[in-house]
Amino acid sequence: MPNPYIFDRHRHRLHKNRAAENFAEHDFLLREMTGRLAERLECVKRSFPLALDVGSRGILGEILAGRGGVQTLVQMDLSQPIFRHPGVGRDPRLVADEEFLPFAENSFDLVMACGNLHWVNDLPGALIQMFRALKPDGMFLAILPGAQTLKELRAAMEQAEMEISGGVSPRVSPFVDVRDSGALLQRAGFALPVIDSEILTVRYEHPFSLLKDLRGMGETSALLQGKKGMAAKALIPLAMEKYGAAHTGDDGRVAATFELVTLTGWKP
Repeated sequence: MPNPYIFDRHRHRLHKNRAAENFAEHDFLLREMTGRLAERLECVKRSFPLALDVGSRGILGEILAGRGGVQTLVQMDLSQPIFRHPGVGRDPRLVADEEFLPFAENSFDLVMACGNLHWVNDLPGALIQMFRALKPDGMFLAILPGAQTLKELRAAMEQAEMEISGGVSPRVSPFVDVRDSGALLQRAGFALPVIDSEILTVRYEHPFSLLKDLRGMGETSALLQGKKGMAAKALIPLAMEKYGAAHTGDDGRVAATFELVTLTGWKP
């Protein structure tokens, strides 16, 4: 029977724990995501007495700081050390798993998930749990990487592995396709689903600078599948060489694509 799990959640937690100490040096992408969520929230003219922040590592609380109609923000993350981030402040916080939300039904007026749902093994199940945690007429707001994210890195890794071993195994995490997102929200029970995506292009001095950022974000691969025996000594340098050859611009820098998919829905 096929293994229904894609990700090693324990390994992902370790990656986040490792990144916690210096995360502020690599948090630009999460700050971009949380800023966009905060902007969406500003457009909603209502109050949210009790809100849940899943995965922003304290940044969302720092950005909102009483704005957006949020009175009390409960901050939740898979990693305990990540709560050292200065934005966490005094808001209630707990360490818990997005795949097993520890909340009763009808608990929150607003649930926000930022930059973390691409690591859950059962995205439809996670959305259903968040739907249940909302009070009637509660709002769900999430942002996560879309299918175009890291397309340059994915292609370079595949080309390098094909050249070395004659085959390809998963090396970069799969991301949600924006075309499927509306159906996922409706399947979970959300009404009035709104989905949109934007492309963010980041230019790096070298492909290795991208890998350093991904490690610093705690976003390195936690895939269960893959050819674990292949030596990185051979694969990574060749992949970086191919990355640079294909994606270096006139400014001498390489492009890295991040697709940011925003999901909005309401509990009837």
